[in-house]
Amino acid sequence: MKRFNTLLAVAALLATPLGALAHEGTDHKKTGPVHKEQKDWGIAGDAKSVQRTIELTMGDTMRFTPNHIEVKQGEVVKLVIKNTGQMFHEMVIGTKAELDEHAALMLKFPNMEHDEPYMAHVKPGTQGTIIWNFNRAGDFDFACLVAGHYQAGMVGKITVAGAPKK
Repeated sequence: MKRFNTLLAVAALLATPLGALAHEGTDHKKTGPVHKEQKDWGIAGDAKSVQRTIELTMGDTMRFTPNHIEVKQGEVVKLVIKNTGQMFHEMVIGTKAELDEHAALMLKFPNMEHDEPYMAHVKPGTQGTIIWNFNRAGDFDFACLVAGHYQAGMVGKITVAGAPKK
């Protein structure tokens, strides 16, 4: 099965238009104030409010480790995402529907620039961060939306447990 997944990832990369690699050279350093917009999966958090740090790795096997995260509703989490591969990767949090739509756009427009507080764009051998307030309970997703990576299975799940009843 692992060999099949690796072959699938290689096939997806070979099918990726060369223009998709142009996204890699884009500098996505977050500057200025963070745009806070309520999303179904939460809202941007403040560094001073971080309650927990979770480290993830992603690499050229087109997988995240861990690929499932559990948090509590209202928890502000700092996600530290390390790219251990040789290719550019990213982590984008959202609903499955939003990620599906965004991934389709990335296939059509691989040079599309995007930078939101729920995204981290990570060059090979570096790390990125997302600080997020998971203020909505539910099951959400995260993925690498670089053209071909999502299609190769570079996805994960986030479970946000609801606040306890008082």
